[in-house]
Amino acid sequence: MNNFANICRGIILITRLDKPIGSYLLLWPTLWALWVAAEGFPGWHLTIVFVLGVLIMRSAGCVINDIADRKVDGQVKRTAQRPLVSGLLTTKQAILLFVCLLLLAFGLVLTLSWLTIKLAIVAVIIAASYPFMKRYTHFPQVVLGIAFSWGMIMAFAEIQGQVSTTAWLLFFANVVWTIAYDTMYAMVDRDDDILIGVKSTAIIFGRFDKIIISFLQIITLLLLIKVGQLQQFNMFYFGAIVLVSCSFIYQQWLIKKRQRENCFTAFLNNHYGLLIILLAITLQY
Repeated sequence: MNNFANICRGIILITRLDKPIGSYLLLWPTLWALWVAAEGFPGWHLTIVFVLGVLIMRSAGCVINDIADRKVDGQVKRTAQRPLVSGLLTTKQAILLFVCLLLLAFGLVLTLSWLTIKLAIVAVIIAASYPFMKRYTHFPQVVLGIAFSWGMIMAFAEIQGQVSTTAWLLFFANVVWTIAYDTMYAMVDRDDDILIGVKSTAIIFGRFDKIIISFLQIITLLLLIKVGQLQQFNMFYFGAIVLVSCSFIYQQWLIKKRQRENCFTAFLNNHYGLLIILLAITLQY
């Protein structure tokens, strides 16, 4: 009974069900795309499929990440108590969980069009490759950005049967935004990552990290403004962009001294900006 309780606890921890921030960061942009592609509420079927798909794939991504990092997590303060390090789960159990999550996601995708199914296969490849990128490139955040934004492409493909200019603008806006906030996240682990040889944008950007993050944030805002112009959105949307701009300024203030706690707080703050854009889009329609 105690072993079963440990396994259940291990599943919760390895899928980050106790830390929903990652789900929010993935879900809000996906809902942007659904609402814009459908020009309003996309219907319960698509809403449920994409919301559940986001939650399941985020969990699967966390599992494969921990499997990939199981030999180095113990050397990083923030990750030293993860289930595969602490012994709550075995590697075989984690792999089995990953496969089960993929099967659940595949079952959801089968209710969609063939085009979306093909795009979903690409999504799985990207998500599964991300955890290993930090060993080969200093830009794993770019891969994460694509993984976190691919659902937006799937949403447009499913609803409109094509991937429009607006879809790509939203996609790249979220990719760039993800690189910015995940660099803040990587700043938390920068010292540990250097010691164990893990690569990240926080390391390669070096002393220019804050400037590059601000540049990425400006690009994000410009892309979102272009979306608003193309879609002829009203002032609710552009007002939301002003609020997001203020949140970016606040994040820059938080990371100015590169303190771990403040960098993590800045990272967490991004979910509110993404949500503000979503609320503005729903008000638009």
